[in-house]
Amino acid sequence: MSDAPSARIRLKANRDKSVQNRHPWVFSGALGDIEGNPEPGDLVTVCSANGQFLAQGFYNPTSQIALRLVAFRKEPIDREFWRERLARALNFRAQFVPQTNAMRLIHGEADGFPGLVVDRYGDALTLQITSLGMARMRPLLLELLHEALQPSLIVERSESPSLKEEGMEPVRAIHHGDSTLVEVHEYGVRFGVDLMVGQKTGFFIDQRENRQLIGRLAAGKRLLNCFSYTGGFSLTAALQGAHTTSVEISEPAQAQAQDNFRRNGLNPDDHRFVAADVFGFLRQAQPEYDVIVLDPPAFMKSKNHLKQGTQAYKDINRLAMRQSIPDGLLLSCSCSHFLDWDLFQKILFSAAVESGRQVQILGRLSQPADHPVSLFHPEGEYLKAFLLRVV
Repeated sequence: MSDAPSARIRLKANRDKSVQNRHPWVFSGALGDIEGNPEPGDLVTVCSANGQFLAQGFYNPTSQIALRLVAFRKEPIDREFWRERLARALNFRAQFVPQTNAMRLIHGEADGFPGLVVDRYGDALTLQITSLGMARMRPLLLELLHEALQPSLIVERSESPSLKEEGMEPVRAIHHGDSTLVEVHEYGVRFGVDLMVGQKTGFFIDQRENRQLIGRLAAGKRLLNCFSYTGGFSLTAALQGAHTTSVEISEPAQAQAQDNFRRNGLNPDDHRFVAADVFGFLRQAQPEYDVIVLDPPAFMKSKNHLKQGTQAYKDINRLAMRQSIPDGLLLSCSCSHFLDWDLFQKILFSAAVESGRQVQILGRLSQPADHPVSLFHPEGEYLKAFLLRVV
């Protein structure tokens, strides 16, 4: 990666406050004069309207996020720069991520890699690239990951809907290795993961601590796990003696969930696995569950989905509240970037009113330490969950 910016971009007057506050995104409307002829994905120098140096970052004229900043001082953005940044991210995880070999190693802007996610599954890696600058760096990234971790497998799952705006095509590829089937462990619980066909980068790593919490709260009780995918919440609770019902529309995911039960010495026949639409299931179910988990897919994938997404979240939570026994617990989750805490709580309020139930907030839960959020980039917080008591 060259350490020489290809051009110099001045921001419009009074449009540099976010950069002064170290936010890593600059939107296209803030761009002023461009000195040079940068190609999409090139590294450029960013200056104020009067020419004062502000930062260095990747330029993409096709995206609303026209600049993704990587450094706020003058320094070479070369191989050593990225090697040190990767080493810092890996050292942090080694200290703060407990009892698992499945973790996020790079969490985009929070780790200084805008538009890059790297997850570890045992000795295998998956990466997801959502910015053109990082895509241009792919050969160097693969080289640095090999050097630092000697992985047996590297799979790329760059399939986000935002790629089109970046001028990029989806990528699903094996860059190194062969078999994409791996087994990982989390607090002693074993999970089988197929890194080429699973959701996200293969598994919902970000729910690790929430699975442990629900396992304790549902011990010996009746758990309903909605949008259960490969049964993470169900399995963790079942190992604590819970009787579980897992509802997931994907039959292959249900088959993997049952396999995960067997991996951990549990007989899946002792539990319920329902391949069905969650909305339809909840409309017909009886109020018999002590603990309910709602972990749906992102109902708001863009700002254009705000209205319909709000309705979907309200409907699913209203149905779940109605199915809870008195004093039952509900973990309601959202992985929608565009749903903030305030709106989420208002949606839950509306759901509670329509359900006719009294509901208390017991806790607000988010993503674990290997998914850090920069104070300068609050958009990096996407997982939001409320632990509720339905009275």
